Amino acid sequence: MSSLSANHLSLAPLGAGDLIDRAVRLYRRHLFVLIRTAAPPVIIGAAGWIVFSLSFRRVFWTYDQSELALYVFLCFLSLVVTFAGYLLTLVVMGGATRTLVAHLLRNDPVTARATYSAVRSRFWGLVGASLIVLVWISVSAFAAFIGWEIMAGILIFIIAFLASVTFYVVPVIFGTVGFIAATFLALWVFFFIVGRVAYVPQVMLVEGKGVFESFSRSFNLARGNVRRLMAMTLFTTFATYSALMILLVPLGWYGYLHGIDPLNATLWPAWYAITYNVLTPLSSILLTPVWMLGLSLLYVDERVRHEGYDIELMAARQLGELPNVDVTSPLGTALSSNERPLPPPTTPRPSSRILDLS
Repeated sequence: MSSLSANHLSLAPLGAGDLIDRAVRLYRRHLFVLIRTAAPPVIIGAAGWIVFSLSFRRVFWTYDQSELALYVFLCFLSLVVTFAGYLLTLVVMGGATRTLVAHLLRNDPVTARATYSAVRSRFWGLVGASLIVLVWISVSAFAAFIGWEIMAGILIFIIAFLASVTFYVVPVIFGTVGFIAATFLALWVFFFIVGRVAYVPQVMLVEGKGVFESFSRSFNLARGNVRRLMAMTLFTTFATYSALMILLVPLGWYGYLHGIDPLNATLWPAWYAITYNVLTPLSSILLTPVWMLGLSLLYVDERVRHEGYDIELMAARQLGELPNVDVTSPLGTALSSNERPLPPPTTPRPSSRILDLS
């Protein structure tokens, strides 16, 4: 990350390929530190998912009412734990961005302790903001899926009509192109909506703003970030599933040679199910830092594009951050202070006792 010091920041905005390349280079340079940073929330989510997969299978195998109630309760509890793992992942992303900006500004070391110390300073605010972001993502996914279903229904009607009046090659080609275009459009709509809140944790920890002010700030920053956010997400997703296949294919062959059907999860023995659910989050632990770095660099790049943030970082590094005076500015600071202001000193009350000097 030393090549990304404030003195070497480029004035030219970074494209999608440049962002991915820089995130991968940063990940390679700080591999073990970033894995330690990303591991705790991923492990929490993985533990919840393992318990859910085992409990859910037992729900259909038990006939005892008390055991059924226990497994249903474990399913619910494990889903809560899994959700908490995903929530904490968003929370840690804000701390990772602050660590990155602190390195750019003051050449601070990149450590997991620095990230979690920043998270601890605004923990409950980050949890609330991340919860709203997760709800926003869920609503966005539902809206994009409904739009895709509507377009798919229209395409199926047109394909059926073309099949009745033309040669079969025409509806096949039209259907293939149409479904690809509909999928791309649905993804674009999803990332367009989600991109509005992509920088909320980063704004809270880098600029020191409140929860609702951070949402407003993220909406203002997220202009024209759909293509780069989509490229970063698709790259991380494909890389994660590629790593997952490298881990799961040998397990599938081993299970198949021992009489286990890898495609029928209901008949898996306990050891195979546990191994499968341990290997699955392992790929996430390896690739989640790339996603964290990508969003952090995307936030910095948005401020470089709209506010000349690289110049502000260089000025703050040479001259020091501007004092926290009572001035309202539409732009965020280079790096806000995590220290809470001390309460004003209290003046002692005059004593009501009357001294007798006679």
